[in-house]
Amino acid sequence: MKVREIIERLEQEYPRQMALSWDNPGLQVGRMEQEAEKAVVALDATDEVIQQCVRWEADLLVTHHPLLMSGIRQINSENFQGRKILALAENQIAHYAMHTNYDVTKMKELAGEALKLSGQEILEETGTLEDGTPCGVGCVGNLPYKMTAKECCEYVKKAFELDHIRLFGSQDVMVERIAVSPGSGKSMIAPALGCGAQMLVTGDIGHHDGLDAAEQGMLIADAGHYGTEHLFIRQVAAYLREAFPQLEVREIETGAPFTVF
Repeated sequence: MKVREIIERLEQEYPRQMALSWDNPGLQVGRMEQEAEKAVVALDATDEVIQQCVRWEADLLVTHHPLLMSGIRQINSENFQGRKILALAENQIAHYAMHTNYDVTKMKELAGEALKLSGQEILEETGTLEDGTPCGVGCVGNLPYKMTAKECCEYVKKAFELDHIRLFGSQDVMVERIAVSPGSGKSMIAPALGCGAQMLVTGDIGHHDGLDAAEQGMLIADAGHYGTEHLFIRQVAAYLREAFPQLEVREIETGAPFTVF
């Protein structure tokens, strides 16, 4: 099959036009008419991921985060971004990314299911699908039962298969209604407060963001950017296997790009 066929099917399920205005999803590197027999799914197009694609002789790399998010004026071996593009092009590996279009159409659903939230609502609406269904970033709902913030952090760790989590606020507060915004979620603090959530589960929370949220009565469980979004890998790989039985699909879980001692 061709790369174009795979992309068209993905964009039927996760429409590229649903991406936020600042984003850059789509075909990052490669040819639409290229034949594809082997595909890799990962969260990021890191050097490690690209080299694994090369060794496996993959034809297509599908990631959540786009390789190209800002302007690039030169493509050469003298900078890290150029080296990635050259490695993909020289080995005839097409690279396709689904970012905020995936976030608003699927990621929030995955996160809500992982946490078994009931009565789920969209945390922040960003638009509507063709059938008029509202879509947006993150979700808010109720936990299966009330628990302390500390217990909730353990619950989140288990749900997202994490080794650690950072909590801003008191670990003894009882929580039931929580919001979850996978990825970088400091901009979701205000929407979470506005919808009555007692805790926001997200990633990339800074010192002052966490303090300010806690002082407004909002607990923050920082489960990490990778930690809250790696659900993408298994779901998209499973979708590709079902949609294209003849396509050989591999998943690459690199883990968070840091080590906690």
